[in-house]
Amino acid sequence: MTTADQDPPGTPDAPEAAETEPAGDDAPEQPHDGLTPRQARRLRVVVATVVLVTLAVVLALRLASRTSVLVVGVYGLAMILCGVVIELSRHGRTRLGTWLLGTGLLAALAADWLLLP
Repeated sequence: MTTADQDPPGTPDAPEAAETEPAGDDAPEQPHDGLTPRQARRLRVVVATVVLVTLAVVLALRLASRTSVLVVGVYGLAMILCGVVIELSRHGRTRLGTWLLGTGLLAALAADWLLLP
Protein backbone atom coordinates (compact mmCIF):
# COMPACT_ATOMS: atom_id res chain seq x y z
CA MET A 1 0.00 0.00 0.00
CA THR A 2 1.24 3.50 -0.81
CA THR A 3 1.04 6.52 1.43
CA ALA A 4 -1.60 8.13 -0.80
CA ASP A 5 -3.89 5.15 -0.20
CA GLN A 6 -3.49 5.50 3.56
CA ASP A 7 -4.34 9.23 3.76
CA PRO A 8 -7.94 10.15 4.45
CA PRO A 9 -9.72 11.94 1.57
CA GLY A 10 -9.79 15.34 3.32
CA THR A 11 -6.00 15.81 3.57
CA PRO A 12 -4.24 18.21 1.20
CA ASP A 13 -2.09 15.46 -0.34
CA ALA A 14 -5.12 13.52 -1.50
CA PRO A 15 -5.92 13.78 -5.25
CA GLU A 16 -9.52 14.79 -4.54
CA ALA A 17 -8.41 17.98 -2.80
CA ALA A 18 -7.27 19.57 -6.06
CA GLU A 19 -10.54 18.76 -7.80
CA THR A 20 -12.81 20.21 -5.12
CA GLU A 21 -10.91 23.48 -4.62
CA PRO A 22 -13.14 26.51 -5.18
CA ALA A 23 -12.05 28.91 -7.90
CA GLY A 24 -10.46 31.92 -6.27
CA ASP A 25 -8.54 34.94 -7.50
CA ASP A 26 -5.91 32.71 -9.06
CA ALA A 27 -8.38 31.20 -11.51
CA PRO A 28 -7.67 32.12 -15.15
CA GLU A 29 -9.91 34.76 -16.70
CA GLN A 30 -12.63 33.76 -19.09
CA PRO A 31 -11.53 34.16 -22.71
CA HIS A 32 -13.20 37.07 -24.45
CA ASP A 33 -14.02 37.64 -28.07
CA GLY A 34 -12.19 40.28 -30.07
CA LEU A 35 -8.76 41.76 -29.88
CA THR A 36 -6.93 43.01 -26.85
CA PRO A 37 -6.01 46.70 -26.93
CA ARG A 38 -2.38 45.85 -27.66
CA GLN A 39 -3.36 43.60 -30.56
CA ALA A 40 -5.67 46.29 -31.94
CA ARG A 41 -2.87 48.88 -31.80
CA ARG A 42 -0.43 46.57 -33.54
CA LEU A 43 -2.97 45.65 -36.19
CA ARG A 44 -3.71 49.33 -36.87
CA VAL A 45 0.00 50.13 -37.16
CA VAL A 46 0.49 47.25 -39.60
CA VAL A 47 -2.53 48.24 -41.70
CA ALA A 48 -1.46 51.89 -41.84
CA THR A 49 2.08 50.88 -42.77
CA VAL A 50 0.86 48.65 -45.60
CA VAL A 51 -1.38 51.44 -46.88
CA LEU A 52 1.53 53.90 -46.63
CA VAL A 53 3.80 51.67 -48.72
CA THR A 54 0.99 51.05 -51.22
CA LEU A 55 0.38 54.79 -51.57
CA ALA A 56 4.09 55.38 -52.14
CA VAL A 57 4.10 52.81 -54.96
CA VAL A 58 0.95 54.29 -56.53
CA LEU A 59 2.44 57.78 -56.25
CA ALA A 60 5.59 56.65 -58.05
CA LEU A 61 3.52 55.02 -60.80
CA ARG A 62 1.29 58.08 -61.19
CA LEU A 63 4.29 60.40 -61.36
CA ALA A 64 5.88 58.19 -64.01
CA SER A 65 2.81 58.53 -66.23
CA ARG A 66 2.21 62.27 -65.64
CA THR A 67 3.81 64.91 -63.52
CA SER A 68 1.31 67.01 -61.59
CA VAL A 69 1.32 68.94 -58.37
CA LEU A 70 -2.17 67.62 -57.63
CA VAL A 71 -0.91 64.02 -57.79
CA VAL A 72 1.83 64.79 -55.31
CA GLY A 73 -0.60 66.74 -53.13
CA VAL A 74 -3.31 64.08 -52.96
CA TYR A 75 -1.00 61.13 -52.41
CA GLY A 76 1.35 63.10 -50.18
CA LEU A 77 -1.51 64.09 -47.89
CA ALA A 78 -2.75 60.50 -47.80
CA MET A 79 0.74 59.32 -46.83
CA ILE A 80 0.94 61.95 -44.09
CA LEU A 81 -2.45 60.75 -42.88
CA CYS A 82 -1.10 57.19 -42.62
CA GLY A 83 1.81 58.46 -40.52
CA VAL A 84 -0.59 60.30 -38.22
CA VAL A 85 -2.69 57.14 -37.84
CA ILE A 86 0.43 55.14 -36.93
CA GLU A 87 1.31 57.67 -34.23
CA LEU A 88 -2.25 57.76 -32.92
CA SER A 89 -2.27 53.97 -32.68
CA ARG A 90 1.04 53.94 -30.86
CA HIS A 91 -0.41 56.32 -28.28
CA GLY A 92 -3.57 54.28 -27.74
CA ARG A 93 -6.03 56.27 -29.86
CA THR A 94 -6.97 53.26 -31.97
CA ARG A 95 -10.62 54.11 -32.65
CA LEU A 96 -9.80 57.66 -33.69
CA GLY A 97 -7.05 56.29 -35.94
CA THR A 98 -9.46 53.83 -37.52
CA TRP A 99 -12.01 56.50 -38.35
CA LEU A 100 -9.33 58.88 -39.58
CA LEU A 101 -7.73 56.23 -41.79
CA GLY A 102 -11.07 55.17 -43.28
CA THR A 103 -12.38 58.66 -44.00
CA GLY A 104 -9.00 59.91 -45.17
CA LEU A 105 -8.56 57.06 -47.64
CA LEU A 106 -12.08 57.57 -48.97
CA ALA A 107 -11.34 61.27 -49.40
CA ALA A 108 -8.07 60.48 -51.18
CA LEU A 109 -9.82 58.05 -53.53
CA ALA A 110 -12.55 60.61 -54.23
CA ALA A 111 -9.96 63.31 -54.89
CA ASP A 112 -8.05 60.95 -57.20
CA TRP A 113 -11.21 60.16 -59.13
CA LEU A 114 -12.62 63.72 -59.22
CA LEU A 115 -9.57 66.02 -59.31
CA LEU A 116 -6.81 64.19 -61.10
CA PRO A 117 -6.89 64.03 -64.89
